[in-house]
Amino acid sequence: MSDSGPPNELLGVLVRLRQGLVDNPLPLEAADAPHARAERTALIHQLDDYIIPRLVQMEAPLLTVVGGSTGAGKSTLVNSIVGSRVSLTGVLRPTTRSPVLVHNPADAHWFDADRLLPDLERTDRATGDQGALQLVAIEDLPAGLAILDAPDVDSVEERNRVLAAQLLAAADLWLFVTSAARYADQVPWDFLKAASERSTAVAVVLDRTTPKGLREVSGHLARMLTARGLGDSPLFTVAESPVDDDGLLPKEAVAPIRAWLDSLAADSVARTAVVRKTLDGAITSLGHRTRLVSEAIGTQEQVATQLRTDVTKAYADSLASVDEAIQDGTMLRGEVLARWQEFVGTGELLKSLEDRVGRLRDRLFNAARGRPQPVEKVAVAVESGLETLITEHAESAAERAALAWRSLPAGAAMLDRAPSDVGRASRELRSQAQRTVREWQSGVLDLVRTEGRDRRATARFLAFGVNGLSVALMVVIFVHSAGLTGAEVGVAGGSAVVAQKILEAVFGDQAVRRLADAARGDLHRRVAQLLAGERQRFLDVLDSGPVAAGSADQLLVLSHELDGVRWSSSTA
Repeated sequence: MSDSGPPNELLGVLVRLRQGLVDNPLPLEAADAPHARAERTALIHQLDDYIIPRLVQMEAPLLTVVGGSTGAGKSTLVNSIVGSRVSLTGVLRPTTRSPVLVHNPADAHWFDADRLLPDLERTDRATGDQGALQLVAIEDLPAGLAILDAPDVDSVEERNRVLAAQLLAAADLWLFVTSAARYADQVPWDFLKAASERSTAVAVVLDRTTPKGLREVSGHLARMLTARGLGDSPLFTVAESPVDDDGLLPKEAVAPIRAWLDSLAADSVARTAVVRKTLDGAITSLGHRTRLVSEAIGTQEQVATQLRTDVTKAYADSLASVDEAIQDGTMLRGEVLARWQEFVGTGELLKSLEDRVGRLRDRLFNAARGRPQPVEKVAVAVESGLETLITEHAESAAERAALAWRSLPAGAAMLDRAPSDVGRASRELRSQAQRTVREWQSGVLDLVRTEGRDRRATARFLAFGVNGLSVALMVVIFVHSAGLTGAEVGVAGGSAVVAQKILEAVFGDQAVRRLADAARGDLHRRVAQLLAGERQRFLDVLDSGPVAAGSADQLLVLSHELDGVRWSSSTA
């Protein structure tokens, strides 16, 4: 990076990387999702809070964030360093809830909300609001240096811990404060490890330690720092001392820390070196951390695809089952068959087919001369049978889709959050199925009416009538020889043959095949549309937390592009 300003190419990649992270919230529950969500949030915060603002404003004051363990005396140390009581102290924990940023009045403009930590509201007074940043201007603090008192990294309050991590990620320099009682705690060392991995500038303060134990504890702490890659970090010690009426430590107790900070503020070269070290380390860490998020997004895409496939298969299988039931004779059993036999008067259907057809024609011609037959009952029975068939398979599809989703944590979580019980057929299904069947029956009437427009005056057409021919066409499409055995062939199959002979007598065999195909295809389309609406309830739940296909690859490409641009900038 040049001193004249941020490389436009690097800044552009960082902005696009940030947007890629924002656009992929990892909404589905998967094994790697919790860690990846936390990493994604941390990346976005660091880009917003530190990397992009600092890259644009390299001349801004050095931001020193004071963080550490509960009870280590951070607030007292900050007050003592700046020489004024700017941060609340006390025995109740946690003491620091709202972060306090101390700066020279001449540097106030650097800390507007659009320059640093943009999601924290600015205030000039003490507050317990964890969403606020208290700004305190102190003349005694040199220009070019700002000190921020952060909440405890191991606070009992989760919001404090999250805020502390966010603030530490926004630091140019982390002043880590610990004590003889807390210096070996695991949580602070996890933060120190992350700082080391990202080349963050760190200084360590061993606070609240008795003069007698100072040498032994500081020696052990120094060895721990070296073992964890932080051997070059300055280590300051502050012996346990009484505080004055303002709650401040003696000036000599904190003089080495204040002198070191003042020297950084006064030396622009040294200050810039600290900033560059931390900024370069933060940018360098982005590629690897982004790739971890990309891998988790890839898992999300796989899970989303599986959930979509499970739903699609469940409803496709149900549609196929409806199609099969429509053609395998299922519809010509029970009420539909009884009403059809009643209509055509086929009490002796098991006799010779030729005799049956001849008698049927006589009966239908008689019907044309004024003897009404219950054709409406056949249509009603067909409507009821189809409605039951459709609703049963729609219910089955919903149950199977929900069962498949429940087998995956992501699917189970989405079903639990769904606004309605999508694991059951919708409340509107029965009325929609009724309307679907009635509209299909109306379409069959139109088919027959259109096909018979040139035959309406013929004796055969008049004998059967539009309604009679329509129900005959329905019966024809309800049987395909596959699946029928034994007596069913004689009853259901024979009934379908009779219906076909009736239609052929009026329209001819080719026209009958065409009409049957059209009626069957129309019913398939209508049922498919109805089931698609039922399926969409699942897909709406899935799409409420969208996982865009290809997002993982796009983020991966951005991470590699960032590495390339960073390398070019560092070698330029």
